[in-house]
Amino acid sequence: MATFVDRVALHVQGGDGGHGCSSVLREKFKPLGGPDGGNGGRGGDVIARVDPQVTTLLEFHHGPNRRATSGKPGQGGHRNGATGDDIILNVPGGTVVTTVDGEVLADLVGAGAQFILARGGRGGLGNAALASSRRKAPGFALLGEPGDERDVVMELKTVADVALVGFPSAGKSSLIAAISAARPKIADYPFTTLVPNLGVVTTGDMVYTVADVPGLIPGASQGKGLGLEFLRHVERCSVLVHVLDCATMEPGRDPIADFDIIEAELAAYGGLQDRPRLVALNKIDVPDGRALADLERTVLEARGYRVFEVSAAAREGLQPLIYAMGELVGVARAESMVIERERVVLTPKAVDDSGFKVSREPEGFRIRGARPERWVRQTDFNNDEAVGYLADRLARLGVEKALTDAGATPGVAVMIGGTNPVVFDWYPTILGLPHSGPRGTDTRLDARLDELDDGYDLEDR
Repeated sequence: MATFVDRVALHVQGGDGGHGCSSVLREKFKPLGGPDGGNGGRGGDVIARVDPQVTTLLEFHHGPNRRATSGKPGQGGHRNGATGDDIILNVPGGTVVTTVDGEVLADLVGAGAQFILARGGRGGLGNAALASSRRKAPGFALLGEPGDERDVVMELKTVADVALVGFPSAGKSSLIAAISAARPKIADYPFTTLVPNLGVVTTGDMVYTVADVPGLIPGASQGKGLGLEFLRHVERCSVLVHVLDCATMEPGRDPIADFDIIEAELAAYGGLQDRPRLVALNKIDVPDGRALADLERTVLEARGYRVFEVSAAAREGLQPLIYAMGELVGVARAESMVIERERVVLTPKAVDDSGFKVSREPEGFRIRGARPERWVRQTDFNNDEAVGYLADRLARLGVEKALTDAGATPGVAVMIGGTNPVVFDWYPTILGLPHSGPRGTDTRLDARLDELDDGYDLEDR
């Protein structure tokens, strides 16, 4: 069974907002108590948060569907509904959150860093909050909004200072075990290491982390071997160390050929050209290993690389390598401390920005905008008074005038929203008329055909 997972696909959904309550106070000696319906509670959020104690995404591999709890509905007596509980998804540092299409949403680095994957819906207002001089006792309440729902991908990219790269069985696990307290699995067969191992190295005042990246082979950048499964763990490392096997028995392999193959795979993966390189010629304790290392060292140094002859098994030649890694890590950290002053660009809202747009389509007219779309989601279309209230809000926002300016005529189809829009036949009979009728009704809606027969003109209102 898998014990290390560094990429998962999740379906997350925020909690729905609770519905508002439509209620009228009914107590002895208070015949006109007025509306007392409470507001619905807000739905909970789904939040990804970095926990230093978590090292894998395994938990989400077994449970890819996460939904926060919904808010409670409001009640009479001005009692508001309870807010839904948030769901906290504890993730390792270095987790990158993207959409299914690859758009980066968040890069979570550092303990406590968090990102809201799916927001909970707003709670609906109760009729007590909707009361006004025009509607003293509303016979309706607003519905709670549904929570956000989407699919995201979380990828773990190991946060380390130094990455050890090389062929399987080159001695990377032995090297990280020799220079740190890490105890990875070590054996004499390929692909012993199936997960990245992290070790902490101390050199004087410098403390840095080293990642043992599982063995790469030709074609790793196209997914061969462990390939793309672990190449992503090299991205955050500021220093790369090639661990080359000077005692390999495989035909056609030698340290220089291994080096060129790994460099080709790193170049094909992309984004690593600027990382400083060190070369560790390992296994010089093996017969003929030291002699081969001396020959290959000359070639690599001629290419401009700093080369170290080491033996992880015999713990020979490790100190110079450790200090060289620490030196490059120190340089990288000093460069990252140079923070450019961020320029803040203020973009004020345009004077003529109405907050919505009207577009003509073959099926009719479509209205897009955050407020009108939210108002539609909050409307109970089984309640005529609620529909009339929505019409009043749209009219005050300027939607009816915008439709008329765009060429809309009474009876034309109007759609509010994008996917699964609310579609209705538009009759501009609400604007300028006061609300009338018993609670839960709106006589203005019943009179629209009469208005049309009388030759309704929006400009006359």
